[in-house]
Amino acid sequence: MLHLENFIERSSGILLHPTSLPGRYGMGDIGPEAFRWVDTLVEAKQHCWQILPLGPTGYGDSPYQNFSAFAGNPYLISPDLLIDEGLLTPEEANPPLFPNEKVDYGPVISFKVHLLKLAFKAFTNNHADHLIEPFKTFCERERYWLDDFALFMAIKDEHNGESWLNWEHDLRHRVPEALEKVSEALHNSIQNHKFSQFLFFKQWSELKQYANENGVSIIGDIPIFISSDSSDLWAYPEGFLVDEDRRPTHVAGVPPDYFSATGQLWGNPLYDWKAHKKDDYAWWKKRLKSTLELVDYVRIDHFRGFEAYWKIPAGSKTAESGVWEKGPENDLFEAIKKDFDHLPIIAEDLGVITPEVDALRESSGFPGMRVLQFAFGGGVESRFLPHNYESNTVVYTGTHDNDTSKGFYEKATDYEKDFMRRYMAIDGNDISWDLIRLAMMSVAALSIYPLQDVLSLGSDCRMNLPGVLGGNWEWRFKEGQIDAFTIARLGDLAEMYGRWTTPDTQEN
Repeated sequence: MLHLENFIERSSGILLHPTSLPGRYGMGDIGPEAFRWVDTLVEAKQHCWQILPLGPTGYGDSPYQNFSAFAGNPYLISPDLLIDEGLLTPEEANPPLFPNEKVDYGPVISFKVHLLKLAFKAFTNNHADHLIEPFKTFCERERYWLDDFALFMAIKDEHNGESWLNWEHDLRHRVPEALEKVSEALHNSIQNHKFSQFLFFKQWSELKQYANENGVSIIGDIPIFISSDSSDLWAYPEGFLVDEDRRPTHVAGVPPDYFSATGQLWGNPLYDWKAHKKDDYAWWKKRLKSTLELVDYVRIDHFRGFEAYWKIPAGSKTAESGVWEKGPENDLFEAIKKDFDHLPIIAEDLGVITPEVDALRESSGFPGMRVLQFAFGGGVESRFLPHNYESNTVVYTGTHDNDTSKGFYEKATDYEKDFMRRYMAIDGNDISWDLIRLAMMSVAALSIYPLQDVLSLGSDCRMNLPGVLGGNWEWRFKEGQIDAFTIARLGDLAEMYGRWTTPDTQEN
């Protein structure tokens, strides 16, 4: 059985998506500020940096709704590093005045797209000859997803961002003659998208190498489901439950519970697991291989969907009309393990978890998640209280979907506040750090906390409010906001609770 402690030592880390990093370009990116962030983690004696999905974002700017399960987010490309490559001049990269406390996605994306077009133009004009061969190698190595993705995005641009489900019949159904014609007409746009992907993967690879060399592991994240408006569904419809017109017949969500009386209607297309089984889950193997080239460990969102998933007829107004359907269960992971030496996977086993889901996670050997806010608020669940943990666990103060710990405590009932104070023997005046300490001292092999909790920030700084459109994924921290005292405090706790080893002695 694969246990967390078998591939990572007892350690701790911080949850922070790159978009939340400071910088003058309107949103955090994977340039110099990201390297400085790694330095901060090392100084604070943290071995892990957890991020959200890195894919290209679409409507709503959610990292969990991507145009591809394989591509990277071009908006994370660093203009500063493009200047270093000779692809932009400082004058071209000079940004307008963007807010520094949040991401204003519309103007920022327009600016980033403009810069990427300039960079591609410079490349085609031979301003960066040292990139010619690496770009060719990248296109050849990644062609199994890159060709479809670049064509998909070029056609999408030509249709002013319209979902592929609304394209004309021949393009929607990938009629060879139509694809050949459009590929010729949009050649420059296709190459532009391929070059942007090359730049993302090049910059990210250099950042990851720097992190690893300094003893920092990166924990990535993949949603179990894909977006309906994605190159994945367009290029591989046979892997999903779709009709003859390639539109989803059923979509994903979760049933009604104490959070929502009508359930949650996510709208993602569902897998045709029988089709995936026929080719020994080849698509999933490629997806995991691709992700594990970008990160060291991967958290799979909605892990319970592999045991059973909520199947909702397409067109439903709520999730109430769904039914439970069996997933691939351990058959998927047994097939995947044949192609991998080990699977550094963290199972997001939150929500309504049945004994069958627990059994699947335990048989796979993947560590599960525990969120401290769930131990004290809402319906108290004993499995989230630290005295019930097993070591094969990742504990969080909260996640990107939760309120900040300070905001959570301020909204808690008197009973919940009293329970927390008695459980931790605290007065509640430093609740974010009280929960960080509780996570640190637990037997869980890995403890993670959002940067907002490290900074003791309130509800106005939460990353995402599920079920609410607009205003999500915008939070950023400011340069200098993490002071020396906070860094030292984190390091002291990491050492005190045995979660820090020097990089030269840590086993990777």
